[in-house]
Amino acid sequence: MFNTILIANRGEIALRVLRTCREMGIRAVVAHSTADRDTPAVRLADESIQIGPPQPKRSYLNPAAIVAAALQTGAEAIHPGYGFLSENPEFAEICQAHGLTLIGPPPEVIARLGDKSSARAFAIEARLPVLPGSSGEVADPGEAKRIADEAGYPVVIKAAAGGGGRAMRVVRDPREFLPAFTATRREAVALFGDGRVYVEKYLDAARHIEVQVLADRHGDVIHLGARDCSIQRRRQKVIEETPPPGLPEKAIERLGELAVRAARTAGYVGAGTFEFVLDEDGGVYFIEANCRLQVEHPITEMVTGIDLVREQLLIAAGRRLGHAQPDVVPYGVALECRVNAEDPFRNFVPTPGLVTEFTPPGGPFTRVDTHVEPNLRITADYDPLLAKVAVWAPTRDEVLARMDRALGEFRIAGPGLCTNLPFLRDVLAHPLFRHAKHTTALVDQMMSAPLP
Repeated sequence: MFNTILIANRGEIALRVLRTCREMGIRAVVAHSTADRDTPAVRLADESIQIGPPQPKRSYLNPAAIVAAALQTGAEAIHPGYGFLSENPEFAEICQAHGLTLIGPPPEVIARLGDKSSARAFAIEARLPVLPGSSGEVADPGEAKRIADEAGYPVVIKAAAGGGGRAMRVVRDPREFLPAFTATRREAVALFGDGRVYVEKYLDAARHIEVQVLADRHGDVIHLGARDCSIQRRRQKVIEETPPPGLPEKAIERLGELAVRAARTAGYVGAGTFEFVLDEDGGVYFIEANCRLQVEHPITEMVTGIDLVREQLLIAAGRRLGHAQPDVVPYGVALECRVNAEDPFRNFVPTPGLVTEFTPPGGPFTRVDTHVEPNLRITADYDPLLAKVAVWAPTRDEVLARMDRALGEFRIAGPGLCTNLPFLRDVLAHPLFRHAKHTTALVDQMMSAPLP
């Protein structure tokens, strides 16, 4: 097992990883920007090291600074958390070249699955069901238009290196395809430095379901059930639930089998997710893989009792999986809400500012993952996530009531600061969500026709 791990991330996920390190007796070093020097993760770390200014490109997205920090502090491994460099194959190669273990899949697997167009090509080769569209990236606008015409509108143009719903455009009118293609490529270059895009059929109303997998270096692969991620704003998840409500057990098991087969075929190692959309007729289509820990991993931990960060560290150290598939018996229902500093009534625009009051909820089976405390300034340099509230209960009715109670207790205030807390409670109360009839279209439906 490792003696020292460098945590190359910030916010709640840095704290989350640090806490498991401490429980396992592993020394945790937190790498941080100047903006994060006074945050709880830095204060709780066994050691901290400054890696650059607030701008991510010069700190959390700077491989040279992070590798230098790891070597300087004697770390043997780097936990990248999520976002930033967590799915960057070049960073994984640099770590490998310096004798550092990156806690995640090997570089070649990240290159294949972390890139969305490569992942689509992989899925086709692996005979996973995919939506009609290009077999991978497509550079020629005329060829892309021909593929879109064949797939049928609406289609979506996505950045191969994208994520978080950015550099992605839905096209409903064939006459708008070419301008959208050019604009998406331009945005992808600006955001990710990579203008490669691909095209696939877009489903207006679908269920977005992901499967959590664990795979060790010895070829053992298991899944830990599925999560419903259909509640999204601007194509970014805000509420996740496990097990997916209203989905037959056989359907969930089939998704699990597909994910395990895909992970095994790809030579996957570590914790990861394989994501699918389900159409109104029950059709299942692979859309992408995530080669890292997911933001919403706590709800899987709550129903399985398995600490996913602990599993990541054990796998990275070369241990075999401590669980066989029959050992994984999820129990109850867990729900997570992402509390963001944003204004739902202004298209969820972030509202950075100083936090003057921050009192998270408590109570039975209520978990709050957060890095926020009074007098912390939320800046525009980073994601507006303030906290993740996750609750567990034996039944869905109970978990909905528990989450509504928890959100109602949450107190966050500051000059100019706005949160999505009321919006999250509105989603919980919406009839389509309560009856598990929701799709990825629910938020747009709510914003176009709010409840009286």
